[in-house]
Amino acid sequence: MITFTCCLIALIVGYFTYGKFVERVFGVDPSRVTPAFTKQDGVDYIPLPTWKIFMIQFLNIAGLGPIFGAIMGAKFGTASFLWIVLGSIFAGATHDALAGMLSLRHDGESLPELVGRYLGNNFKQFMRGFTVLLMVLVGAVFVAGPAGLLATLTPGYLDVTFWIIVVFLYYILATLLPVDKIIGKIYPLFAIALLFMAVGILAMLFIHQPPLPEITDGLSNTHPDSLPIFPIMFVSIACGAISGFHATQSPLMARCMKSEKYARPVFYGAMITEGIVALIWAAAATYFFHNNGMEENNAAVVVDSITKEWLGAVGGVLAILGVIAAPITSGDTAFRSARLIVADFLHMEQKTVVKRLMICIPMFIVAIGILLYSQKDKDGFDMIWRYFAWSNQTLAVFTLWALTVYLVQAKKLYWITLIPALFMTAVCSTYIFIAPEGFGLSAHVSQGIGLAVTVLVLLLFFVWKRKYNIKQGDI
Repeated sequence: MITFTCCLIALIVGYFTYGKFVERVFGVDPSRVTPAFTKQDGVDYIPLPTWKIFMIQFLNIAGLGPIFGAIMGAKFGTASFLWIVLGSIFAGATHDALAGMLSLRHDGESLPELVGRYLGNNFKQFMRGFTVLLMVLVGAVFVAGPAGLLATLTPGYLDVTFWIIVVFLYYILATLLPVDKIIGKIYPLFAIALLFMAVGILAMLFIHQPPLPEITDGLSNTHPDSLPIFPIMFVSIACGAISGFHATQSPLMARCMKSEKYARPVFYGAMITEGIVALIWAAAATYFFHNNGMEENNAAVVVDSITKEWLGAVGGVLAILGVIAAPITSGDTAFRSARLIVADFLHMEQKTVVKRLMICIPMFIVAIGILLYSQKDKDGFDMIWRYFAWSNQTLAVFTLWALTVYLVQAKKLYWITLIPALFMTAVCSTYIFIAPEGFGLSAHVSQGIGLAVTVLVLLLFFVWKRKYNIKQGDI
């Protein structure tokens, strides 16, 4: 429990120290008038109380990743704890905060527009298609998961198909209605369930004091299938450390924020909170695997077992509802984010319902098609999840490089994003070569190629930086 406790403290301290440092590097200006006021439209640009914005941001980004991903990542041993902590503080929260702050400065611009602003028009066009596709994948993935869990709570009465329809109908309403109508009203209730679950499991960890891996035991790989820690663990524990999906959600809240001074607590703080949730579930999963072996690959089974054992029947139901709420509240805002991304590049106003429907209907049709495939093919959901996981981390790579270019151009400390950008470039390039859905090469070959790709990208960055400095007269 010593390593776990130290990791928990480190996350909290990281918010107050490194989070403040990132805020200073960016240069927050509380006197600036935010887009919530300058572009107020009663649909997407609406000033909201800061506590609500935090809750919404937290629930937007806290999908299945920090729970299911952390559970599967716990199979790798102590390294999972360290990645959650270091990844959240230095990569994930920095990525989320700077992306959110930059969107706030540019009238709540969506992620593809921000990336294109700093990486060029070709990247903008690519990011538009790539991001919308990822959002639709997120929406489809986060229908099936909650529907399956809800079906377990109503055995013999309501099946998975019924709950898929219910969740999807909710997604449609949440995507189309003004942000303060459904999202602004029910998210606090969902947040209570999710936070109850996390706090309850945390309390049980300290009460039961289960045997957890310590850093003094070393960082040996304990995965039963001997999957390499690098890069598999860093993709498995996605949302619990860094996630490109988060940067697509930040503009939603940038359009509702009353002042730049709230950017750190909302954007950086929500990611640290998610890191804490991931750390708690990684520790709880370690306890489960210690008692039951590591053969279980269904994270929902682990969640159900732990919550019922430690929180009792009532507490277990509330905890499961929290786990259900997390993906649902990411799925609906994924579709909402996709709508706004399309609206931005089509320059289509979103005040009228008809204009919103013109964008949403094609997206929903594609999502239904993906969902039907995932339900028809027994391996369909796993395949979609793997592509989502890699695409999600790759999106973080693009965002980190765009943020690095911004910091260079603004003559700010660009190393705070350059180092995470290089690391995630290595992770994603290595993963696509080693993964069965990619090239399926050996670990050593894939890691060698990943390193070569990363070095090449670093050289290209410094070549660009030198040319930029010459052009600006700095050399």
